[in-house]
Amino acid sequence: MHINASIHRLARWFEAARQVVVLTGAGMSAESGIPTFRDGADSLWSRFSPQDLATARAYRRDKALVWGWYTWRMAVVRAVQPHAGHRALSELAGLKQGLSIVTQNVDDLHERAGSNDVIHLHGSLFASRCLACGKPSADTDVPPLAAQQPALRLMPPRCAHCGGDIRPGVVWFDESLPEAAWHEACELATQCDLLITIGSSGLVLPAANLPAMAGQHGAKVVEINPARTPLTDQADLSLQGTAGDVLGQLLAMVKA
Repeated sequence: MHINASIHRLARWFEAARQVVVLTGAGMSAESGIPTFRDGADSLWSRFSPQDLATARAYRRDKALVWGWYTWRMAVVRAVQPHAGHRALSELAGLKQGLSIVTQNVDDLHERAGSNDVIHLHGSLFASRCLACGKPSADTDVPPLAAQQPALRLMPPRCAHCGGDIRPGVVWFDESLPEAAWHEACELATQCDLLITIGSSGLVLPAANLPAMAGQHGAKVVEINPARTPLTDQADLSLQGTAGDVLGQLLAMVKA
């Protein structure tokens, strides 16, 4: 099906739906210039080992290495801007009261584009907390040159409440998803009329189960991605394109 005809179909489904869930993955942020974890020679895991940087054991073994790397990632995010797709999605949410955003991304680009109450399945770079007592930390200081130093070594700040080490607010490989966020995402997936997945590889569990969960409960499932994924052949509609392009066209059709 031609891309314009597909977007017309998506627009009809969007307008008819009472509840829309948008699930975003790393490809959404990649359009703003944030490296993905798996795609291409410049991906994060092509240059760094998850075992060295993305587990609780790694953090306890070398806090300066891990905190420095996450500080670099915070600096990379701070240096980029939400793209047209983020902004279009925020505007679509203003037109559809029952639209919820569930993201696998740990940046704040949805919020900076104007989206509210975003459900973060994998935590947030900017929601650091104490490793010992679990209380949130307001300390998100990012050195000016951190974005140029992926191998930066930097000791984490201390917790103002108990003196423990502050850790990144992301979900590491050896950790479960935040219970409240996952429960809300599952509830939305089983109640929605339309689930749109954008920029997701469809490989990261358990988030990759949400489209199938929605489909099993009668929702239309739509994929927006420049490349084919494991979801492509199972989706009711697959649009091969960037989030900025497809969401921009969808917004224009909905507003027409």
